[in-house]
Amino acid sequence: MLEKARYIVVEGPIGAGKTSLARRLGEHLRAEMLLERPEDNPFLARFYQDMERYALPTQLFFLFQRMDGLRTLSQEGLSGKRVVSDFLLDKDPLFAALNLPDPEYALYQQIYTRLKPQAPTPDLVIYLQAGAETLLERIRRRKVEAERKVGEAYLARVADSYARFFHQYDASPLFIVNAESLNPVDADADFELLLQRLYAMRSYREFFGYAE
Repeated sequence: MLEKARYIVVEGPIGAGKTSLARRLGEHLRAEMLLERPEDNPFLARFYQDMERYALPTQLFFLFQRMDGLRTLSQEGLSGKRVVSDFLLDKDPLFAALNLPDPEYALYQQIYTRLKPQAPTPDLVIYLQAGAETLLERIRRRKVEAERKVGEAYLARVADSYARFFHQYDASPLFIVNAESLNPVDADADFELLLQRLYAMRSYREFFGYAE
């Protein structure tokens, strides 16, 4: 699967390591990168301090940022190149449903529906799955100032929303990684095992790191 995939997305909740793995995979494949830039979002730090007040502007900033990147990808086309990204636009409404009250969520849905670009469907989606305790530990370890206020209860809700979303996701081949027991970002042996499994992938949905 990995050998033929031209557009690859690495996804997972905050702290799972999706951006770091996307960078490492992109380096291995010599691919172009299409990444979120949370450091550019002026509302993010305030969102973690007051989620109710800043959820909508934080969400819309990320939505427009992601759309701009995908429009560029759509206009340029893949044309033989490989792209690795750390976000899946179809997942964007997940956070809106999680954080926005009904009137603001209705507004968000109108904006999302009207502005969503016609972007290529990923050839492969890699989903890093982890529980709230693991996510919190990794967030604390990377010491990003904007994330200091992230709590375990919120992470549990996020992780559960991701699990439900990808349980139903069938738009692309899906490779689900147990990021509780495996760390392909920091452990070279785990990354090599991940690559082996991705190159050997034949099914539309596969699991890596789970008990048989």
